[in-house]
Amino acid sequence: MTTPHAVVVVDDQAPFRLAAKAVLRRIDCFELAGEASSGAEAIELVDALHPALVLMDINMPEMNGIEATRRILATHPDVVVFLCSTYDVADLPPAVAASGASAYVNKEQFGAATLRRLWEERDSGAFAAT
Repeated sequence: MTTPHAVVVVDDQAPFRLAAKAVLRRIDCFELAGEASSGAEAIELVDALHPALVLMDINMPEMNGIEATRRILATHPDVVVFLCSTYDVADLPPAVAASGASAYVNKEQFGAATLRRLWEERDSGAFAAT
């Protein structure tokens, strides 16, 4: 058996962190390594834990997920970041494209099948989950 990929969940809303953890429990290839409620906490956790994947909320106070993603990937280019929010793809902030994130998923579409597919397609260049 292969070792599960470590995942850090970042969202300032506890209900989404709980939902993400429930999804991760349903997928054998992932395990929760840690969770953060801000971009600054996310950077610290990634520095300490070196996860394979970060599920990053876009809208957070102080430092948003786009800036946190840029900073994480500048020092940990091997980490995969999936941005999560409630935006329709057409309404994503322009800075998302330059963040370095591998994918975007609307929180309403977030689930085990979507996460598995995004992970499998993380190097495909297809950015948004539909």
